[in-house]
Amino acid sequence: MNLDKYGLIKSNCFYQTPIDKLQKIILDKKHGFIVDSEALAINTGKFTGRSPKDRYIVKDEITNNKVWWGDINIPIEESNFEKLYLKITNYLSAKDVYVRDSYVCSLDTSRLNVRTICELPSSDFFANNMFLRLDNNSIQGFKEDWLLINAPGFKSNPKEDGTRSENFAVINFSKKIVIIGGTGYTGEIKKSIFSVLNFLLPVYQDILPMHCSANVGEKEDTAIFFGLSGTGKTTLSADPRRQLIGDDEHGWSKEHKIFNFEGGCYAKVINLNKESEPDIYNAIKKGSLLENIIADKDGKVDFKDISITQNTRVSYPIDFIKNIRKPSIGESPKNIFFLTADAFGVLPPISKLTPSQAAYHFISGYTSKVAGTEDGVIEPQPSFSACFGAPFMPLHPTEYAQMLIKKINQSGVTVWLVNTGWTGGPYGIGKRMQLKYTRAMINAALSGELEDANKNNYHTHSVFNLNQPRICPNVPTSALSPRMTWNDDVNYYKTAYKLANSFINNFKQFESYSNKEILSGAPNSEK
Repeated sequence: MNLDKYGLIKSNCFYQTPIDKLQKIILDKKHGFIVDSEALAINTGKFTGRSPKDRYIVKDEITNNKVWWGDINIPIEESNFEKLYLKITNYLSAKDVYVRDSYVCSLDTSRLNVRTICELPSSDFFANNMFLRLDNNSIQGFKEDWLLINAPGFKSNPKEDGTRSENFAVINFSKKIVIIGGTGYTGEIKKSIFSVLNFLLPVYQDILPMHCSANVGEKEDTAIFFGLSGTGKTTLSADPRRQLIGDDEHGWSKEHKIFNFEGGCYAKVINLNKESEPDIYNAIKKGSLLENIIADKDGKVDFKDISITQNTRVSYPIDFIKNIRKPSIGESPKNIFFLTADAFGVLPPISKLTPSQAAYHFISGYTSKVAGTEDGVIEPQPSFSACFGAPFMPLHPTEYAQMLIKKINQSGVTVWLVNTGWTGGPYGIGKRMQLKYTRAMINAALSGELEDANKNNYHTHSVFNLNQPRICPNVPTSALSPRMTWNDDVNYYKTAYKLANSFINNFKQFESYSNKEILSGAPNSEK
């Protein structure tokens, strides 16, 4: 393939390289090694997580009046993009580059063709795993809708290029180009395309893009799981009794369909074990790509070893999971779960939300930043991320929230808030909620048993006004009440009001955009 039209002159192009050959190239270059499960492992270098403060959107006629500009969506001038594009293509000229054609969005009417040009063969390996793969017939006559150029070895000059640091990811909606440089963290590739879709789909197709996982039961009942990295989206949606639609990025179409954006899964593997997460564990095989893990001389991975980062990851094609939905499309959901890892340890392990509370908590997007997920985060921190995915949402959060509220009302869906974080005290004192209990609560919600067991018997949380179930099959009654797990009412309520006030203070930025119904979903403030 001649890449001159992109400004890459005399580059040696490896096009649509088969995975076996790509793996051999990576091993020959000593960019990775094979573990005992035959999966490939790499080290992503300095960056082992996203760098959200170094993600930019070109401010132009398309984006100027639509993007929610600020610390999340940072504007960059077209002239600076042009300089960076020229520099990054000059850098890649006369080098080996790895080109792959693929697409995103399993719903044909929303399909977007993507061409990736990567400096590293491991980045190409990742793109193959995560995007939807083409058959041989589709490769012929392929025309990209978007171009993504990834060069970890290229560093920008902040003084010349208008960037904050040497690393960057820039999205240009007019040129339909993404450029990424200075970072080897592969997650920047998928999240850049996710950000593109989060702008295009609601603006031009009236489709709600969601940072969520989704699965389908035997009765065609779709469930979706919102939550930031580390809250359990991938783990909880990989249920052997339900078909997986996808683990991270989906759209909710006006035809009442839930569809996956991707062709793969990108799961955290910290403390991974076969007993609690068999689907992910068994997917780590030849064709999978592990990142920043530690293995012994025999290739046995120590998933507890976080000496490189707590954000250890694996990417693999979605069909590495046995029980998947083909195609990756489901009907409108019957249940929605908002997952949060509450570092304060005061939210109930599961609670039923009113429509007002659902809107309030969706806009708030409370969780805790999990160590290693972002550059510079070394321990969990309480955090609010609008729509459970603010770093990837170019529009104002209330635009996505209004779309969600409309769809919830149309579908009659039940919304649950699930705390996968701490119980018995805050981080450092309490302990993480047991996965088996969280699974039992979600299974009971999906089957209807939770609702049947607690009709007219929900307990109203005195601070957050949440409907807490008193009974849940296979879960100790004491575990359902966060106050009881503390055994210290004074400190529990003190901490609960502290978190409630954080919610209220955070929501002030959205008050002028919200109606009385949404505002009524707020917690109580400390008296």
